[in-house]
Order: sequence, then structure tokens, then C-alpha cells
Amino acid sequence: MKIVVMKFGGTSVANINRIKNVASIINKNYKKYKLVIVLSAMAGVTNDLQKLIDQIDYPSSKENDLVLTSGEQVTVGLLSMILNKMKIKSIPLLGWQVPIITDSSHEKAKILNINKDNILKYLDENDVVVLAGFQGINTEGKITSIGRGGSDTTAVAIASSLNAERCDIFSDVDGVYSSDPTIVKNAKKINKISYEEMLEMSSMGAKVLHTRSVELAMKNNLTLQVLSSLTNQEGTFIVNEKKLIEKEVVSGVSYSKDESKITISGIPDKPGIAAKIFRILSRNNINIDMIVQNISQDGISANLTFTVLNKDMKISKNLLEKNSEGILYKQLSTNSEVAKISVIGMGMMSQSGVAEKMFQTLADQKINILAISTSEIKISVLIEEKYTNNAVNSLHSAYRLGINN
Repeated sequence: MKIVVMKFGGTSVANINRIKNVASIINKNYKKYKLVIVLSAMAGVTNDLQKLIDQIDYPSSKENDLVLTSGEQVTVGLLSMILNKMKIKSIPLLGWQVPIITDSSHEKAKILNINKDNILKYLDENDVVVLAGFQGINTEGKITSIGRGGSDTTAVAIASSLNAERCDIFSDVDGVYSSDPTIVKNAKKINKISYEEMLEMSSMGAKVLHTRSVELAMKNNLTLQVLSSLTNQEGTFIVNEKKLIEKEVVSGVSYSKDESKITISGIPDKPGIAAKIFRILSRNNINIDMIVQNISQDGISANLTFTVLNKDMKISKNLLEKNSEGILYKQLSTNSEVAKISVIGMGMMSQSGVAEKMFQTLADQKINILAISTSEIKISVLIEEKYTNNAVNSLHSAYRLGINN
């Protein structure tokens, strides 16, 4: 019998009725597959635990991990009780009981190894194995948390180690859409999408799947399905691009408001200056996204514009001001009221005119482009945040991605 891993997010286990609904989904499938279930904490619980930690103002540590991972223990125990009451033999396991071995990076640990033999043994002895997501144990025996999106990552890592048929990610969202349905009213659910496209969408702020879990699935060629635990509908399958019969030129339009623009004006136009600037930021674990450099009117200096995450804007500004003598710039300015808009699609690798249509569509809406970046399957532009909804809807229509197109 093939193995399927099912992961249920916080909204799927938000209360006893939702957990009973999860049990009914398991009941429909446990005779077809060997099931490994991975659970998040109840919706909002991890945030509440973090707020308690914040009141103590305690640095990231093993104690933080101990508190943050307690929510999953509750949902795992409750689901196992319900399943056993339904005569579906199950065993609840926490990360340290598997064990899921991680490094020692508190609140953002990386999975190093999973004892798959133990999971297979428990599967042979039970109908269902119920595991806590988001947590593991380091080589020193300390409990660790895998960070935001950690339950997705846990589920994908377990499915990969078990060579599972697929990994189903259940939430309150019934699939991946061509754009954010709260902004684009005729956004269309996508039946199949490549790892690469999903990775771009996740990195752009699409909250369906965490980036780390998509990367891991792609590395192990594991099929994912994103679907809702509240409906009986099939979801979106994330697969190897070779399994896509027809590659859409553009499959989706995404946006992110989590960007800040930093402009350094009047820097010397000579080799090594940009490297010096980005070295200062990289040493403080600040990721740079879009980059634009141009020569000033005087012909001897340059202006450098780049984007960072909003949370990194203040520290980036402080670091650059602290090192101003080494960079020799004339002016430093920041702007957090910007948004990054992207069109994504595997088909654009072999299709011309995608960029032209994007730029013309924005021009027709009188939306100015502040910066541009591209990859093989994505074109991104930076615009003023106030134009986000207009830009996303206009591009969605221009590429005919809606339900009625």
C-alpha cells in the first residue's frame, strides 16, 4: 500500500469540530493508503505563544522553542483521541519521539535527518501515524522549532524520506489561483503548476505554501497537492514541469507589499563600491532583491537603488549611515510605500512579447515603473504601493487569466 502524507494547517484544526472533520477525511482514506498525518497548532495559538514570549523580552533560545512548539502537542493528542474513538488505531508522536533531528538554530532550525525506520514501524503497527509539525530535536537533545511554515516543511521532509506517493497540504484555501482572489474577483484556480512557478509565487508572498517546503519538494521530485479541508474538491497539484502537458506563457500575477526601496545617490562610479555596500548588508543577513544602478548627470558618480524586506529597512539604513565614510555617498533615501508586481509562467522562456505587454499595460494605466528584475520564468516591477490593486487586475486581464477568458 502506498504512503500519503497529509498536513493540516491551523485553520483545519482550529477547534474540536474542525479536528473531527480532519478525522472524517482520514476515515475516507486510511484504507486506500498508509497515512502519515502532520498537524499545526490551532489557528492563532503560535502567535499567542509568541506574544507571551514578547512580554518577557527573552532572546531567541531553547526556552522559546519549548514554548512555541507546545501548540502542536495539543492538536496531535486531540486528533489521536478522536481517531482511536472511531476505531482507527493511531499513535501520536512529537518531533523528538520520531526523532526529527535538526541543527541548533533556535526558532528557524533546519531538518538534518528523519528516522524513517521508526515511522515505518509505527505505520505497520497502526492504521495512522499522527505527527507534530514545526518541531524537532537537536543533537544535544534540546527541542527546536523549524520556523514559520515549519509544519509544511516537516510534512514535505517526511514524505520525501518515506518516498511517499504525494504530500497533501490542507488549509482553508482550495488551491493555487492565478492571482489573489481577494483582489482579482475572477481569479482562476490552477489545476497543475510547476515547482518553479510555485516557488516564484511563494517568494512573492502567495501564502498557500512556504518557500522552504516547495524547494524541498522540487529537490526530491515529490508531488504536492494544495487543497481545502472544508470542501471535497480536488486541489492544485505542484509537479515537475515535465508532467505539464501544456505550459502557460503566464500562469499567474503576484504581488508583495513587503518591500522597501533604498536609494544611495552620488556614490563614486568605480569598481568595488557596489560590492562594498552589499557586503555590509550581507554580513548582517540582509537579503537584497531588485537592483538598479545608473550614472548621475555629472558623469563621474552613480546612483544605486535596491530593495530589502520591510523588516530590514531600518537596520539597513543604520548600517549604511554608520559606514558612510567608506562608501562616500551624497544622499541616502528610503521608501516603504512600494510594491513588487510579478508575472510568472514557464512558457515565457520560449515566448516573446511578455515583457512588452506588461510594460504597455502599466503605461496605459499611467503606473510608473521604479525598478525591473527578471528571471527565466518571472518579470517583476517595483511600483508605488497605492497602484497595487489596479496593476494586478490590469495585468491579470491583459494576459487573459480570468475564469471568463
